[in-house]
Amino acid sequence: MNEELARRLRAAAEAHQPDRARILARVERGISGAPVRHPESSGARPWPRIALASLAAAGTLAVGGFAVAAIVQSPPAPADVSATPVAPSVPSAPSGTPRPTPSAPATGRPATPDRSSPTGPSPSPSGALGSARPGDAHVQDGPLSSAGSLGTNGNSFWAQSNITLKSTQPLTALTVELRITQTGGVRNTGNWRTLPAEDFTVTVRNEGGAVVYRWILKPGRTVPAGQHVFAGQYNHAAGAREVEHDGYRVDADGPRGALSVRGGFTPAR
Repeated sequence: MNEELARRLRAAAEAHQPDRARILARVERGISGAPVRHPESSGARPWPRIALASLAAAGTLAVGGFAVAAIVQSPPAPADVSATPVAPSVPSAPSGTPRPTPSAPATGRPATPDRSSPTGPSPSPSGALGSARPGDAHVQDGPLSSAGSLGTNGNSFWAQSNITLKSTQPLTALTVELRITQTGGVRNTGNWRTLPAEDFTVTVRNEGGAVVYRWILKPGRTVPAGQHVFAGQYNHAAGAREVEHDGYRVDADGPRGALSVRGGFTPAR
């Protein structure tokens, strides 16, 4: 059945108005036995034939109506739409899968910086700081003298190195540097001085294969004449501390100008 025929049947079904009264009258006449009159009747027909003919006619109309209704109500054939293939989606990584992260650039600094070591001001201009060895020691400069020693309170895993200063005159600038060579397991554990803590800026850093302690007198402060002690405390590898690799340097300003002393440490007795 082509589209044109379906269109015509649909139009005919919409225009059709069945005469239900006439159909029912014919059926009733057939049941009651009343003869059906025709313009040119050749004779009376028995009522069974009339009833059967009426039922056949009604059935034909009903079937025809159902067929037309089915054609009218059936949806039109879908248009020919070509399917476009869709690329398969890439499954996302399950939760918890580690993702690569960019590597941090190397900075040359220790992996774990000492957060307790603030950045202090530059050393005093009276002299450059650096380690001193016992062979090139210069322990006295005018009114300023010095001595280095290993504390007697140490043990096989911990030590304290002391710098003792003596000055016969007040000092208006002072920088004390203690350098503990990294011979294995050396790590800062603290420091102290006999002068007021608020008068100094203190730093502890890993520099050039050593743990370096620095005490720098703040501007406007003065160190009185007398004896003063600066001490650095640290862990080290098991055994006696090898003090021959450690050193200190002190730079100061006094009434006669710049002063500088340096030296090493004597073992504990």
